[in-house]
Amino acid sequence: MTTRRTGLREQKKQATRVALREAALRLALEHGPENVRVDDIADAAGVSPRTYNNYFSSREQAIVAAITAEREARVADAVTAAPPGTPLAEALADAILAGYTEPAGTERFLITATPPLREAFLDAATEMEHPLAEAIGRRLGDPATLTAQVLAAAVAAAVRIALHQWLGTATAPSTAPDRLVVPSGSLNDLLRAALAPLAAALDVAEERSRQRQAG
Repeated sequence: MTTRRTGLREQKKQATRVALREAALRLALEHGPENVRVDDIADAAGVSPRTYNNYFSSREQAIVAAITAEREARVADAVTAAPPGTPLAEALADAILAGYTEPAGTERFLITATPPLREAFLDAATEMEHPLAEAIGRRLGDPATLTAQVLAAAVAAAVRIALHQWLGTATAPSTAPDRLVVPSGSLNDLLRAALAPLAAALDVAEERSRQRQAG
């Protein structure tokens, strides 16, 4: 009975989180992010502002969560699903590149001249650390290994650096009424370059894992 109550409570919390992030994005698209208040988002989702603060620390965080929802889980799942024999560094690079393609549709809404929104977009990269650490740990044969946590944090930092550099090249066309900025250069190339220095550490971790399992 306790397990069932816990499961229902978690389902309700997840449903509330989804409702809040969807309301945040809808209102931001309708009125512009700078014109949306936390109280407005909470009201649209049918909860109190105090409840809102239990899930998100800002309106920008909720807007970003709506657009990047589940990305971190998809990246981790792709690492886990990589064919046997695929080097860990290659599996990670492929998963990251698949998850972070150049924005299209509503995700382009994030690439705006609003610094807090762009900063929240960059910070969202850290959300992949926990699921990615679990995926790396499984690949190394030890889900609880400290090495997996360190490597996952390094990968998330590399992604954030690549995104920051990509957005740093952005320009804002004066004729754009929605103030969209247009990054230049290839995001995929920047991601590959940022992840490249980690390849040696990933290879070493994988080799040690093989030796441990063989011995």
